Amino acid sequence: MKQRGGRMSYLGVIRGSGTLRLAGEDLGRADYDLDGFMTSPGEVVASGEIRMAAEALARAAGRNDVQLTTDEGRVLAVRFSPARNNSPDNAAHADVSGELPPAKEWRR
Repeated sequence: MKQRGGRMSYLGVIRGSGTLRLAGEDLGRADYDLDGFMTSPGEVVASGEIRMAAEALARAAGRNDVQLTTDEGRVLAVRFSPARNNSPDNAAHADVSGELPPAKEWRR
């Protein structure tokens, strides 16, 4: 995750499940494990792992129109990192933004 100047502070972690969508089409259920950060302008961003069926992850890789709708109803924008050779096929690292919880709701 890149920081555009200034400081970034660690907020904690959120874990859960939801539905991954590509251009409005459901790709399937996904589990997420995200670390949250507060940027200097006060924006909450996250980075972490998303796990789901390997075929669905492969379809979403490299796309800019991927969203995760959490079971709590939050809509998150997802940008997957390039695949790593040692990563399992059903897990991918991603940068996440959008309707993330406020700083006080992250678990340390």
